[in-house]
Amino acid sequence: MNGQIFYRTRQKAREGAKTPQYRIVAVCGVDLKVYGQHLRKTELEQIAKAVNADLVALKRGEKHI
Repeated sequence: MNGQIFYRTRQKAREGAKTPQYRIVAVCGVDLKVYGQHLRKTELEQIAKAVNADLVALKRGEKHI
């Protein structure tokens, strides 16, 4: 069974900005240490491929006022 890497979009990431947009939230079944705070999608895919893990995007809830 492959491990899983759970990630989400950053709250302050802007559309069209040239900054990394994703953040790793949790890792399951993979011995992995992450030192970066913000990552690009291609970086996440490379990490997942290297450790034989699946990427799982977490959905954001509705905004509460």
